[in-house]
Amino acid sequence: MNEDIRTQLIPGTKIRVTQQIAGPNYTLPTEIQGTIVSYDQRPTGSWYAHGKNDRLWLDRLVLKLADGEITSLNLDEYSHMEVIS
Repeated sequence: MNEDIRTQLIPGTKIRVTQQIAGPNYTLPTEIQGTIVSYDQRPTGSWYAHGKNDRLWLDRLVLKLADGEITSLNLDEYSHMEVIS
């Protein structure tokens, strides 16, 4: 993830996240807007030889949507984040 955007992922910031699900010959984009509740890196239960403590770590973003719903996103290299003014 770009270090510039990582420093902007602080609670209270409004953000738009676009993620893509890749298929064999198509992509399905989805866009989510909300206010950041938290952002951190958390380990999974998966083993990964080159990861910290031999675990696979994911960037996780928790957002509060306009209707009050709380959602959690796993960010990857195809996630595009844009801070909303």
